[in-house]
Amino acid sequence: MSAAAVLEAPPTSARTPRGLVRTVLRLHRGALWIWLAFVAATAGFLLWLLGPGAEAAQHKLAVYGYAALIMSDGPATEYNDLFYYPDTLLTMASFAVALFAGGPLIARELESGTAQLAWTQSVSPTRWLATALAVPAAFIVLGTTLLTVLYHQLWATHSDLLIAGIGPRSLYFSLGPATVAAPLLGLALGALIGLAARRTLSALAFSGFAYFLVYAFRGNHWPFQGRYQQPELSSRSRAFTSAGTEIRDPGCYDDKACLARHDVVRFTREYLPSSDYWPRQLLETGVLLALTAVAVALAFGLLRRRAATG
Repeated sequence: MSAAAVLEAPPTSARTPRGLVRTVLRLHRGALWIWLAFVAATAGFLLWLLGPGAEAAQHKLAVYGYAALIMSDGPATEYNDLFYYPDTLLTMASFAVALFAGGPLIARELESGTAQLAWTQSVSPTRWLATALAVPAAFIVLGTTLLTVLYHQLWATHSDLLIAGIGPRSLYFSLGPATVAAPLLGLALGALIGLAARRTLSALAFSGFAYFLVYAFRGNHWPFQGRYQQPELSSRSRAFTSAGTEIRDPGCYDDKACLARHDVVRFTREYLPSSDYWPRQLLETGVLLALTAVAVALAFGLLRRRAATG
């Protein structure tokens, strides 16, 4: 049997919604496995930071106080640097989602004629695009929600080990529902650009550039996660004497004579919650989801117009 004959008579199950989902999963199983591996690896890294990765820095803080965290080298500063890596990975994942949506997910299917073939086999263009977006969106939401929850737990448990400055403030305001909404916008933008470009390489380039503009805008405009726009996060460092009395952190570093002179036996430290956190998170999430809805509506409108004109 020729390949043309196979294409002309696809299985009946492929025409059903469930069959179409299986088709999308089969066509893009490589991207799916990469995504699952990314989520698993990042989740594992977050769990390591929650547990054994924090032990040395936590011990240093408990024994010598905040001063130990800002020493030029050692486990405390190393842990501070590692703490931000998952945030970078999540940002890169959003770019990757936009590139995938614009290139392999949409433009390649149009360029190769696979999508047009599906439209002639009882699969409407609208249903094709809806399935092509819904399947990756489900995996994106599940994966990023898991990672954001783990990251937020890491902040709640070990943010006391972060060196004060711009970094903790920026990270604190990036842990929430907006982190889940951002890659969804990348998916919608990529799909829209893929439909407009209809060429894989062009769609990849324009999708990456479009999401870069979104990322740059989010970094410099309220209420988005701009590095210099969040309010300061207050922190509280405390020292305790052998009698359990709370005193001001004397900043002894690892000077044992200083610790003995102040009778300090342990330290604690915490970042205090910001009243701006939830208003900013909810507003940013709403804006990102609204932009996602606009991009999806434009994509469906463009698809209907293209399908109508052949």
